[in-house]
Amino acid sequence: MEQIKPRIAVEYTPNATIITFTDEKILEERNISALQDSITSVIESASGGVNLILDFRKVRFLSSAVLGLLIRVSKRVYQRNGQLRLCNINPKIYEIFKITRLTKIFDIYPDVKSAGKGLPEPERP
Repeated sequence: MEQIKPRIAVEYTPNATIITFTDEKILEERNISALQDSITSVIESASGGVNLILDFRKVRFLSSAVLGLLIRVSKRVYQRNGQLRLCNINPKIYEIFKITRLTKIFDIYPDVKSAGKGLPEPERP
C-alpha cells in the first residue's frame, strides 16, 4: 500500500508559522486527511498560541473538502488564541472562496510578506 505523505513545507518566524502547500492539486480525501494531521501536529507542537499562515502559491486545484479542512484548522488556531491567514491563492480558487463567502471568514492576503504584517508574537507560557 502506498504511504501518504502530505507535501508541505513548514517555516518558523518569530511571529508566525508558515505552511506552504507544495502540491499543485489537493483533491483526494486521503491526502486531505493526511494534510489535516500534519497541520494539526504543527499547531499542537507550538507552546502557547500559534499564528499560522497558509501559503497556497503552488496550488492550482483543490476539492471542496479542503474548504472544510480550512474551517477545522481555523477553529484549532483560534482555540489557541492565534490567528490564521491565507495567502497566494490562485484567482480561480479565490473565486470559490468568494462564491462560498469564505472571504468573510478568512483573512486572505496577496503574499506571505503582507500576511505576516501586524501579527503579534504568539503568547508563550
